[in-house]
Amino acid sequence: MTRTSLVISLLALLLPGLASAAGDWNDLSRDQQRILKQFESRWDQLPEERRERLSRGAERWLKMTPEQRQKSKQRLQRWRQMSPEQRQRVRERYQRFRQLSPEQQQRLRQKRDWFKSLPPEKRQAIRERWRNTSPEQRRQIRERWHNMTPEQRQRLRQRMQNNHNRPRDRRQ
Repeated sequence: MTRTSLVISLLALLLPGLASAAGDWNDLSRDQQRILKQFESRWDQLPEERRERLSRGAERWLKMTPEQRQKSKQRLQRWRQMSPEQRQRVRERYQRFRQLSPEQQQRLRQKRDWFKSLPPEKRQAIRERWRNTSPEQRRQIRERWHNMTPEQRQRLRQRMQNNHNRPRDRRQ
């Protein structure tokens, strides 16, 4: 299997619900056929679900910019380096994410974007602080968080963001 087809297969797994059902090989666009060429001889033997995932993945690939394709290849490379257990944890986290409301999903995306926008040393400090927190402390933090009102959570988020934006020497 080529790198491109693996990327497409991964995209198809992670991005269900994209348009276009795939029946016969001739139902695919020329571009999809070009991308999925290695499947042509056995296309009719593939399960319908797999054909649909592959065709949706090819369609998505065609719509990507070169930068998006590069990022996708990098994600595939990371995926390949994961152990089966790590992959299973990722699948489970993704399923939990998909079960959240759109608002909750958006909040998580915003948190991720905020975290990624931090300088690497601040991200590392946050990771270290969390790793050094005992399981009991983590449980207490989660419990307090779940008992807060939305307003209290927002105030805490703002305080945390302000603390992370402050120069380090003023915090000591």
